[in-house]
Amino acid sequence: MRVFTILGPSQSGKSTLAAALAALEGTAGRRQDVAQVAALQPFQFMGEDWAAIDIAGGPENLAQAGPALAASDAAVLVVPADAEAAVLSAPYLRLVEEAGIPAFLFVNRMDVALHRVARIVESLQTYCGHNLVLRQVPMRRGGEVVGAVDLISERAWKYNEGRPSALVALPRDMMSREQEARGEMLEALADFDDHLMEELIEDHKILTAEVYDVATKVLQHNDLLPVLLGSASHCNGVMRLMKSLRHEAPDVGVTLERLSRRSKPGGEVVAVGCLADLVKHLGKTVTVRAMDGGMGNGVPVGGATLGSLTGLTMGSNGRGLASGDLGQAVKSDHLNLGYAYLRDGSAALPDWAQPHPSTFRRLVTPVRDRDDARLSVALEKMVEIDPALLVEHHEQTGHVVLNAQGPLHMRRMLRVLKQGFGIDVDESRVPPALRETITRSVELQYRHRKQSGGAGQFADIKIELRPEPRGSGFHFEEQIKGGAVPKNYIPSVEAGAREALLEGLNGHPVDDLCVILKDGKHHAVDSSDFAFRTAGKNAVREALREAGPVLLQPIMRVNIHVPSIFTGGLVPVVSGMKGQILGFENNPDAAGWDVFEALLPMAVQDELCSSLASISRGTGWFSSDFDHYQEAKRADFVEA
Repeated sequence: MRVFTILGPSQSGKSTLAAALAALEGTAGRRQDVAQVAALQPFQFMGEDWAAIDIAGGPENLAQAGPALAASDAAVLVVPADAEAAVLSAPYLRLVEEAGIPAFLFVNRMDVALHRVARIVESLQTYCGHNLVLRQVPMRRGGEVVGAVDLISERAWKYNEGRPSALVALPRDMMSREQEARGEMLEALADFDDHLMEELIEDHKILTAEVYDVATKVLQHNDLLPVLLGSASHCNGVMRLMKSLRHEAPDVGVTLERLSRRSKPGGEVVAVGCLADLVKHLGKTVTVRAMDGGMGNGVPVGGATLGSLTGLTMGSNGRGLASGDLGQAVKSDHLNLGYAYLRDGSAALPDWAQPHPSTFRRLVTPVRDRDDARLSVALEKMVEIDPALLVEHHEQTGHVVLNAQGPLHMRRMLRVLKQGFGIDVDESRVPPALRETITRSVELQYRHRKQSGGAGQFADIKIELRPEPRGSGFHFEEQIKGGAVPKNYIPSVEAGAREALLEGLNGHPVDDLCVILKDGKHHAVDSSDFAFRTAGKNAVREALREAGPVLLQPIMRVNIHVPSIFTGGLVPVVSGMKGQILGFENNPDAAGWDVFEALLPMAVQDELCSSLASISRGTGWFSSDFDHYQEAKRADFVEA
């Protein structure tokens, strides 16, 4: 089986193209939707088994594309015939380049193209480090695209509605343009083939078969991205794309070599988990691709045997998977999405196949108290099929915090909880993990005395609270002389102080200060660990009120990745969020992208998610790491 992934911006026609490719010979298998973000379309073409993995558009779904690309022989990037929308394809071009996978770029909806092909390709080239090379030029009648000329075979094809294109004579008025475009294509190919370069220099006649051979080699080595044209909804250009995939895309052996080289798994990869879902009555299902030596029921994969394995090859005989085949593993809990599997172990896929940081956060609590335990179990299962979902617990409240790729991803996860597990949850903003500190030193004498018959309680201490530099944490010192407080009671004073600082005056931990035990008194009968612990706690609590307490909010260091045309729009947004701009620079590893660095209060992180999506038209993303705590006023943040 040959496998390719179709990806691209929302509404670019990916699913339409997948259906059109599968219907070319009328032998399409059943399309299988996976986890609301992908679909698997098996089909046959010219006697061979194929499968298209169709990734839903939208940057929040890019996390699903990584494992699919890792298991694929090639990629088809579908883009609209609109130069102004080229930036929407930037994240997909970047991912395909990082993956190092052979890829075709398919300019869709050429029948309603808004711009000339040359301008569309030029706009897309801004975001691609590889050279984009036209393999076809459109034939026009008036302002309408009615066909395309293949620059390798030099054949002209007239589009037919819903049917294969018809071979026609090359229009005389196109001959000059065709020769010019073909020359540009040959020069681009010759950069990677010395013999073709010699043929061009010596002005020899170049055989069509030779050009096809060079084009195949160049694609499989991932040296450039060929550009094809068409309109999937009218079946225009679809056959040419499918034939290019058949003749030029590598087979599973090359894919395995690329995967082993990039992921360094430490052994022979036998399978890759490329899609996963939770299916009613079945539980977790993982779509795997057999890579080396095939797979079968009872054969160990990842250190354990598979519970059940169903092949997706059309006409599958149920006896297992040959190398390259796709199958669904059920009752195989050790398999997860995003891993390459050996016979006896597993390895995470390379960094490029991992999701961007999940920075959209929501605090969730079950509506029904009895669902607490069920929520934990459900989230554990959901994480196994969605590597972009991160589950944490709030460091101060202990409540569950979900981290998602964005609001759409979050809503999808909450829908899975409700529909898949029957768990209703309340969601809210995640309150920032505030802290408190003091601004001035203060000394305080505190006596704890309690007498109620029999042995009483007595502890008398004198303490000093002293502010420390930001980031110093908590320190405890003792300056007791002459045994005023016996040494065995001093740890109890420290324990009481820590307890008071953990609670703070407003329920937030107190940090960056030193508590000094300077003096005290004890009673031979009534003093105890409990008495001195209580004295330490109450003394610190009272001293905090006099020490100029202030709130501290966490400040995050964010690295925002955006296409360069949007960088200027980030300046007022970050400034408006009371952030500190540290600078920006071109990303040397991603054409047309900038990295914008800033310090921002954690309280505005969700706001940054929304603003960034608006500014960058959904193309941008950011990472966020704790940097330091900073003094804040209550007006500086919003608590949920």
